[in-house]
Amino acid sequence: MTYGPVDFLALEFKDDKLKGEIIPALFDLVEKQIVKIIDLVIIHKKEDGTYEAFEMNQVSPDLIGVFDPLKVEVSGMLQVEDIQNIADDMENGTRAAALLFENLWAIKFKEAVMRADGKLLNQARISHKDVEEALAKFASAEQPV
Repeated sequence: MTYGPVDFLALEFKDDKLKGEIIPALFDLVEKQIVKIIDLVIIHKKEDGTYEAFEMNQVSPDLIGVFDPLKVEVSGMLQVEDIQNIADDMENGTRAAALLFENLWAIKFKEAVMRADGKLLNQARISHKDVEEALAKFASAEQPV
């Protein structure tokens, strides 16, 4: 079986800013088979610096309906050390979502490369901030002095 590239994201939110727009946007990606959620852990870091983490199979029954459309596999690939590292980086009084997702959109392309005996030489993810900075730099370079 061919797998698409797998990405990891850890997103932090102030408790009062998490309004629920994220789940429908993520569900849209899952429903369109653009990504598949491999693992998802919710971390709550309390004001006193302690934290608790929940995998999807540990979420309370009243919340499971919210996350159910995501079809999270709960692979266990996100380990205790990963969760601890994320919690260490979090501010007190915040929540984080740590997720692994497979990029299903890339599978057909990957299979075509493999049929052509191609091989991956390099792969990188460029941060949004770096892209914005580079584009701003190029835009200012194009302006006459």
